[in-house]
Amino acid sequence: MSKAAYKDHLGRPLVAVTGMGVVSSLGQGVTDNWAALTSGKSGIHPITRFPSEGLSTRICGTVDFIDIPAPNAVERSFAFARETTIEALAQAGISGDFGGPLFLAAPPIEPEWNDRFNLGDRVKPEQVTGNAYEQFLAVLREKADPTYHEAILFGSISERLADSFGTRGLPVTLSTACASGATAIQLGVEAIRQGRTDRALSVATDGSVSAESLIRFSLLSALSTNNDPPEKASRPFTKDRDGFVIAEGSATLVLESLEAAISRGARVLGIISGCGEKADDFHRTRSSPSGAPAIATIRAALEDAGLSADQIGYINAHGTSTPENDKMEYLSLSTVFGERMPEVPVSSNKSMIGHTLTAAGAVEAVFSLLTISTGTLPPTINYDNPDPSIPLDVVPNVKRDATVTSVLSNSFGFGGQNACLVMSAEPA
Repeated sequence: MSKAAYKDHLGRPLVAVTGMGVVSSLGQGVTDNWAALTSGKSGIHPITRFPSEGLSTRICGTVDFIDIPAPNAVERSFAFARETTIEALAQAGISGDFGGPLFLAAPPIEPEWNDRFNLGDRVKPEQVTGNAYEQFLAVLREKADPTYHEAILFGSISERLADSFGTRGLPVTLSTACASGATAIQLGVEAIRQGRTDRALSVATDGSVSAESLIRFSLLSALSTNNDPPEKASRPFTKDRDGFVIAEGSATLVLESLEAAISRGARVLGIISGCGEKADDFHRTRSSPSGAPAIATIRAALEDAGLSADQIGYINAHGTSTPENDKMEYLSLSTVFGERMPEVPVSSNKSMIGHTLTAAGAVEAVFSLLTISTGTLPPTINYDNPDPSIPLDVVPNVKRDATVTSVLSNSFGFGGQNACLVMSAEPA
């Protein structure tokens, strides 16, 4: 290949994906997840991690089959990320120190309720002064608790991953709500495009489902209360959708410049062609009903990829199953794609795996790349009562074979965090 063949339309290095790993409520590993996803299987199940009697939402998509040394969000999130990174590096054929930067999307960290209660039980009468946190600090000054300390450090997951896999430089930990996974990929892409590295490790993980997180989302009226049967709860783009299903998962992508990947004989799984991000100042949780920031984000990703909307063959939707977000996403897509919108297949992985929050953008990027490489469009399940105001081809209930060369994947998060990725097949 000529040197020009390794560059994009702006003369930047093309960024290839050479390894992928994934964990979700459907199982561990790319093969098992893809088989379940394309068969329309749901990973949503009743909550068993904590008592849920009396709660309006009693279902989730937690990952409870990976062993952890302590039951907290940091240990779960690290374990998920470790397993997906092992899988991705093995597929990429990289052993020993990775030698490139690490970009990690991780959930916000705070003490679990039971840990706070345990600390409260250790407070002595003479320590009962000031607020609860001052009392907790007094207890920990008297007797350090390394396990508890590790569980409340936001950057500890990335530092442990960096030590485990030999990444280069200080690891970057980010949290941009539901857009986090896509943002981690974007940072890796930008590092390669700017010539700062030939390879980068983009990881997104979320093992933060707890009683507290579930109650907080419930208070926002964001969660589905369709508890029975659990697998029918997530209903993106339907008339009777009532909220998302909180879930967990992780994904790792090994990114390399196409030239570096080809030179070492790596198998190229796809190209990250474009990234777009925009902020939304409408509300701290709600997306702008006009769809303007989401429209701008989609257009930015297409422009970055050097593609027109006519060149996108499939859309991996954010598709949360919340009344407002699905409506806003349709408005955004129909504005960008215009009269062609009814012809473009759009499906939501969240109908099967739930909303993996921080990990969602990366998990769905893996599935988008698999759509390109396998020629299979995953379905949107539970599409039994279509919303006439959202006339999309959602690949209803059953997978579909189709040749796709470019995919758009949307991630629209709380706090006005919007990120979109365009992924393409390896150039001939």
